[in-house]
Amino acid sequence: MSADIANYNNDETIESPSPQLGDGTDSQQLRESARRHVALIEGSAPGQSQETRDLFRNRLRIVAILLGAGFALFLLRSIWFFDQYAVGPHAIVFYSHLTVTLLLGLVAHRLCTHCRLIERNLAWAEAIIFGAPAAFFLLLGYHKLIFSAELSDGHSHIPNIAGAWALLIFSYALFVPNTWRRGAIVMSLMGMAPVLVMVLAYIQSSEFAELARSDEFRGVFTEHFLIMSLTVLTATVGVKTIGSLRREAFMARQLGQYRLKQMLGSGGMGEVYLAEHQMMKRPCAIKIIRPEKAGNPKVIARFEREVRATAKLSHWNSIDIYDYGRTDDGTFYYVMEFLPGHNLGELVEGHGALPAARIVHLMQQVCDALAEAHEHGLIHRDIKPANIFCAYRGGLFDVAKLLDFGLAKPTADPEDVGLTQEGSVTGSPLYMSPEQATGSDQVGVLSDIYSLGSVMYFMATGQPPFDYQQPIKGV
Repeated sequence: MSADIANYNNDETIESPSPQLGDGTDSQQLRESARRHVALIEGSAPGQSQETRDLFRNRLRIVAILLGAGFALFLLRSIWFFDQYAVGPHAIVFYSHLTVTLLLGLVAHRLCTHCRLIERNLAWAEAIIFGAPAAFFLLLGYHKLIFSAELSDGHSHIPNIAGAWALLIFSYALFVPNTWRRGAIVMSLMGMAPVLVMVLAYIQSSEFAELARSDEFRGVFTEHFLIMSLTVLTATVGVKTIGSLRREAFMARQLGQYRLKQMLGSGGMGEVYLAEHQMMKRPCAIKIIRPEKAGNPKVIARFEREVRATAKLSHWNSIDIYDYGRTDDGTFYYVMEFLPGHNLGELVEGHGALPAARIVHLMQQVCDALAEAHEHGLIHRDIKPANIFCAYRGGLFDVAKLLDFGLAKPTADPEDVGLTQEGSVTGSPLYMSPEQATGSDQVGVLSDIYSLGSVMYFMATGQPPFDYQQPIKGV
């Protein structure tokens, strides 16, 4: 079974490999696997946490500006000596240089202006920022080797082409948040490039081959190989060291009696952390809502009121709220149980519509939890597949957990149909009731029942009852 996902607060998620019941599989190993395996993702698909993405975006912006400025300075030099660099055999290098400079400038500008297209595709931005200079350095290195070897004035020489690649490798190591393994792979490819360029020049140019075999330049290949090997090794150690320092700084953070161990996700209102109570050593999930992110003290007050009400729920199929409070700087937090498992959205997406017996089994539990909430005057307002969790609890699988009672929050992107909105309309567009869609103040028990019916339809068919690309349009 593929890895499965659980939402703790709409866009904060935890991914855990779901235990698999197979032939001869030891049940104890399955239980340990369900308890132990936790990975970090964001949204409804594997990826990076919002904190990492923000850091990644900022770093890419800095390196794009620095590399773009460097290319621009050398371009000005080429323009100053236009007749020497922009015509004749050097023209292809000049115009390639111009293209890379403009491309880096465009990406840097888009990152500075928070272009949504770029920010949603940071991996492509990374590929452009480092791939375009790499392609230019390949061309420049080959051109330098061939041109220098073919000089007819008796001053033929083999230039050192490793310097530009070393700059690119160290820029990558310093500015791209990475695991040392991925960094080592990418930087090793960069490190191999100048040696491969020399091999290509050796094959393509008889003049360069003759020069490389001469006594004066016989060690040129090993020289470049050793330079680039040491550069890649040093940069890889740097990546690992920087990553360790970041982890140590994060582990030093503590909130009251809770030690923050790992960031699980981030959204517009705050962050969710995997934490551990210092005395009880119990794993838990902590949602932190900072005043500057809430934007309005009334929002914090509403969260506190709703968390207090949710904490009164005692049903087995409602998520447990262990604790809540405020720090000295006004940060509000609440502590939830940590759940291994997967949500209904991920389950249906990965395996298709569910059989009727399983739907009944899960929905009976959800209805029991919802009935208790309604008795306490709590209206969920955001029942959707991502908020119904199939957990592994008490040695049992498929324990339904209903998440996020009344914790609706605003979304900045009307096109993201999986997020909760707040204001005149609350709920998830694909599953909200008609009165929610019209912004009525008569949202109540029946609204939750309507949304639950929509979720059941999704479980039985694999798609929401009304599937539109922009379901919120016109609301």
